[in-house]
Amino acid sequence: MKHDLMIGKVQALAQLPDRGSAERATHAVLSTLSERLPSGLARHVAAQLPPDLAAAMREAVDASAGPDAGTSGERFGLTVFAGRIADRAGTDEDRALRDAAAVLEVLDAALAPELTERMAGALPADIRELLPVERALGSG
Repeated sequence: MKHDLMIGKVQALAQLPDRGSAERATHAVLSTLSERLPSGLARHVAAQLPPDLAAAMREAVDASAGPDAGTSGERFGLTVFAGRIADRAGTDEDRALRDAAAVLEVLDAALAPELTERMAGALPADIRELLPVERALGSG
């Protein structure tokens, strides 16, 4: 999926006022998602995204993975997830959760289904609830 299409879909789904808001939300969600996922999985997700969105994920993986860091990803739940997105996007946590759900829905459409399933499996239940319903239930 091309960058402009992804950002346009995020803007529409999250009902954001402009493309700049959608860009900020998308980058904030992808960066935070990268910190939570195992680094190898985050890199696989990034490989299927447009270059600048992939770069946001890779930068977050590189920043959170020091030389002695494991590859399991940081362990945090929905509250920290929302807080980090809100900080990065310059918004509140309720808006961050709506934005995250929109970005994850667009990401679900952009990625190979097996990769999305691996990503869902790596997330805790509270964050997984932000995924599109069929993915969260494991029947899609």
